[in-house]
Amino acid sequence: MATEAATGIAHLANTMNAVRQHEFGGPEVLRYEEAPMPTLQAGEVLIRVHAVSLNPPDWYLRDGYKMLPAEWRPSVTFPLTLGTDVSGVVAAVAPDVQDFAVGEEVFGMVRFPSVGESRGYAEYVAAPASDLARKPATIDHVQAAGAPMSGLTVWQYLIELGHTATNPFQPEAHRPVPLSGKRVLVNGAAGGVGHLAVQLAKWQGAYVIAVASGEQETFLRGLGVDEFIDYTKTPAEDVVRDIDLVLDTLSGPTTGRFLRVLKRDGALFPVFLGFADAEEAAQLGITVSMTQVRSNGQQLAELGRLLEAGTVRVAIDSTFPLAEARQAHERVARGHIQGKIVLTVA
Repeated sequence: MATEAATGIAHLANTMNAVRQHEFGGPEVLRYEEAPMPTLQAGEVLIRVHAVSLNPPDWYLRDGYKMLPAEWRPSVTFPLTLGTDVSGVVAAVAPDVQDFAVGEEVFGMVRFPSVGESRGYAEYVAAPASDLARKPATIDHVQAAGAPMSGLTVWQYLIELGHTATNPFQPEAHRPVPLSGKRVLVNGAAGGVGHLAVQLAKWQGAYVIAVASGEQETFLRGLGVDEFIDYTKTPAEDVVRDIDLVLDTLSGPTTGRFLRVLKRDGALFPVFLGFADAEEAAQLGITVSMTQVRSNGQQLAELGRLLEAGTVRVAIDSTFPLAEARQAHERVARGHIQGKIVLTVA
């Protein structure tokens, strides 16, 4: 597909500003520099980025996925640009794209879980049209950029998987469970995934128990949680029982402690790798399941309707200019994040 044939691209420059890295490492490897403008391919939309949010895969990829076994680490080519979650304005569309037009506001999670392709820490990003949805009119670009990966993670874990891709983490497909009338515990409830999980679980009719540090209680009560547990004072597994579902947004090797709070036939959904108590779970009759979030414009449009109506809202921890991506990653490292961290693009 010839780039010049795309609608809206003739006036664009050949270069842009972007944050790139030329090696793996800490926040210091992120450089704000001039980069080539993305090349628009068939089925794609070129977005003038207004905001891009940070997500765990950003810092995992930045440092070379050290937390994964060597055989699972993706191969990448430098220089590398991070960032999947963008909100912006359509600058150009490939001739075969019918769903979006130049000038429309869109948001999306771009090309996930692939790595090393056109990414969002930049003034422009090329994205498959199927990854995008129209930005809700009632929220700004910063809030919209904060929604895609966290929101789709919750949607695909709790509401609808929405794809048939082979599960990289387990042989069987992940299956969400009905939430209406169920008791749901969300660990890490104030973070990017957690704060959207409590809202979507409430929307589905669940009784929600939030676990976070005490300083997050007012925030989470404001999102409608039914109970709050300050993990710095009381381990949730010591005081909670008869839970139908635990969504552990922190996961890791300690996630097995939540088996004791679940009913028989309950479910534990770890968002990250590390669960190692499969035998105990089987003895207790508990389903342990996870999945890998995938780009899905159709699901994002459904989430967008909830955002537009105010049924769900994206909380913003902090914002940084694109040129200060390093400082944004340093903010991540300090922890205790309330909602999302977002880079703004002038």
